[in-house]
Amino acid sequence: MAVTNPVEFDPFSDDYFNDPTEIYRRLRDEAPVYFSERYGLYALSRFADVLAAHRDWQGFSSAHGIELFTFSKDPEEIASYRSIIMMDPPEHDRFRALVSRVFTPRAVAALEPMIREVICGFLEPLNEASEFDAVADFSAPFPVEVISRMLGVPADMRQQIRHWLDISLHRETGQLAPSPENEKATLESGIYWHELTVEKRNNPGDDMLSRLTQVTIDRDDGVETGLDDAEIAGFATLLGGAGAEAVTKLVGNAVMLFWQHPAQWQKIVDDHGKIPRAVEEILRYLPPSQYQGRYCVEEREFEGGKIRPGFPVLLITGAATRDPRAFERADEFDIERQPGITIGLGHGVHACLGAALARMESRIAIEELATRWKRLEVDEAGLRRVHMANVAGYANVPVRAVR
Repeated sequence: MAVTNPVEFDPFSDDYFNDPTEIYRRLRDEAPVYFSERYGLYALSRFADVLAAHRDWQGFSSAHGIELFTFSKDPEEIASYRSIIMMDPPEHDRFRALVSRVFTPRAVAALEPMIREVICGFLEPLNEASEFDAVADFSAPFPVEVISRMLGVPADMRQQIRHWLDISLHRETGQLAPSPENEKATLESGIYWHELTVEKRNNPGDDMLSRLTQVTIDRDDGVETGLDDAEIAGFATLLGGAGAEAVTKLVGNAVMLFWQHPAQWQKIVDDHGKIPRAVEEILRYLPPSQYQGRYCVEEREFEGGKIRPGFPVLLITGAATRDPRAFERADEFDIERQPGITIGLGHGVHACLGAALARMESRIAIEELATRWKRLEVDEAGLRRVHMANVAGYANVPVRAVR
């Protein structure tokens, strides 16, 4: 009888960065409650378990940070970052309610003309090109332009936000903690957002950052107070980062998936009405955020075993959304799949604040690509994946454009 080695999940390995599909399958089948002796962490990979953990903030806390290197830090240091993504209720809920005022369905819908203008502005120079890079020339620069405009970042600094972000998130194989280069980019970005916040407080304009300097929040003592500059800079850092990275990776993944599944692309070309559901299928099949970090504070039991308190836990979205226990034909890319519960942009209390915005940007981007080109032929030899903490996708997707 053949002997199979135990499954090994290493989120900092080349095997993981390049294609974790087989690792995910083995985790779901053989070790749904996986424990890594090397990193001292648990990982959940089945859809039902990941969904339950997302909904259970009492057991799986965000207040210890979201990356492995932060889990060993003093929780007071994590709290000092004033980042909503590193908070639990009730503090999280108060801050989220505040920012949610900016992301109402009506407010997001009103952004469509601006978003289309930005997207077309990046595509028009490529109209006559026979070859271009679908990520470097298009899906990387346009999302940060959109969120930076919303936040009130001057035009000459918008792409710099992206460059800081890319450097701060980059990880080499086996690299757990940020390097000096990562930390320098994070610091420079933080200083910039803080200085811009001060400027907006003194000279407010018609933008999100200016509005955040003017709102008030109840800090659970019945007293309404404003946000301080550090809190607003923390919001801006998070919104700027999430607003840039998720859509960049989603659209890059879309180009790759449609090249691999030409019949699905033809459906898009023939009927743009299929694009919203296609966006959901891309989020399911290749979610930009492959896992989310939590910290277990109360023992929890799942079908595959127990998770002990005092350990980091990775909720592996990328494995859960390909779980055949939850999805028929889970490994098949089908843009007409019936919609269900989605976790590709988070779930539970930490569901992505800008999810509707990300969906709109992705829909318009795919629509504009399908309007311009009959086919985008990917040069697979030139593909390059990112090596990033928590984010998966492509840094380069070179294509030959066929009209």
